[in-house]
Amino acid sequence: MNNRFIPLLLLLSLACTSNSTPQGVLEEDLMVSILAEIQLAEGKVSSLPISYDSSQVLYNLLERDIFSKHGVTDSVFITSMEYYLEDAEKMDRMYARVIDSLVVLESNSKLTK
Repeated sequence: MNNRFIPLLLLLSLACTSNSTPQGVLEEDLMVSILAEIQLAEGKVSSLPISYDSSQVLYNLLERDIFSKHGVTDSVFITSMEYYLEDAEKMDRMYARVIDSLVVLESNSKLTK
């Protein structure tokens, strides 16, 4: 093999095996935390006896609080969702983790009651 191809092969192999998250996209762990909190917020809002319009306003406030808590803007969250939605396996894995987190939270809340 010609020595001039070795750097090219090295670069290609690194590009193909890179699991790093692109710049401007939230890491999976942070996305899982945010998605779990969003699910909880949706559940809280949907359980309240208020009009649809009021529930949308309340949900938007809760969502803004979640993003603020994690130091994330809504545009970064949307960009991250778009990125992760391109890979169905990754999204399945992330939502499985979200469900696991919610189950743990539910079981912990039952233990403290």
